[in-house]
Amino acid sequence: MSTVIDDDLWSAVGDPTRRRMLDLLLADGGGTATTLSERLPVTRQAVAKHLGVLDRVGLVHGTSAGRARHYQVDEAQLARAVAQLSAVGATWDARLQRIKRIAERIERSKQG
Repeated sequence: MSTVIDDDLWSAVGDPTRRRMLDLLLADGGGTATTLSERLPVTRQAVAKHLGVLDRVGLVHGTSAGRARHYQVDEAQLARAVAQLSAVGATWDARLQRIKRIAERIERSKQG
């Protein structure tokens, strides 16, 4: 099974603060840098930078609302990320099964 992995996407979600931001945006139906910074242990400026990273990879999209920018999770892009993770997991499961069979064969040959 061959899956194209989007390294930029995984780099973006590799950061625990950005994952927490995605959780909050999903739970609340969206938010701004200010509302997110009130619930995270980072500054509003840091949140804005993290949102910029998530926006560049398409996981969130911002719309202007007065002076603020309101962000929402792009569910199609999130579903794509989940599909990639599932494919990678399935590939590793298959690899581990092959390793297990080889190890069992070696063990049997030592005993026999």
